[in-house]
Amino acid sequence: MDQQTLLIIMTAFVMIAAIALLIQAGLLFAIFKTTRAVEQKADKLMPKLEVLLPKVEALVESSRIAVEDGRRQIAEITSHTTAILETTRVQLGRVDALMEDVTDRAAIQLDRAEMVLDDAMNRTQETVALVHGGIMRPLRQIQGLATGLQAAINFLMRRTAGPARATVDEEMFI
Repeated sequence: MDQQTLLIIMTAFVMIAAIALLIQAGLLFAIFKTTRAVEQKADKLMPKLEVLLPKVEALVESSRIAVEDGRRQIAEITSHTTAILETTRVQLGRVDALMEDVTDRAAIQLDRAEMVLDDAMNRTQETVALVHGGIMRPLRQIQGLATGLQAAINFLMRRTAGPARATVDEEMFI
């Protein structure tokens, strides 16, 4: 490259840099103006904020007290709930033990009742067998003997009655 071209290129770049610096200066001035406007608005709001500041501090303090009170009450409720749950657990253990005891006792009583019922049934069967063997058998024998005597008496009495009596007896069966 020759010197003339290099000088033109350098001049162009210096101009571009100068324009960029002017743009930056303009932006910096705009930021300065905006900051001044914000500062003036903040100065106008500062007396209002100073009036609100005690109220905000009071609100923060009451909120802090309420949070502390809430924490204390929650801790108290938690301790009571833990105590209630522990008492409930103990009572449920007692109820469980009681139910186990009742179940065991009921099973024992049912076994005893079954044994008593079985014994009563066995004794009843033995009594029926004794009555059947000791009373019914002799009664049947006596009844059989009485029937035999009655048949013998009837037979003897029929001979004397003759054929008319036999006809009447046959008509009764027809």
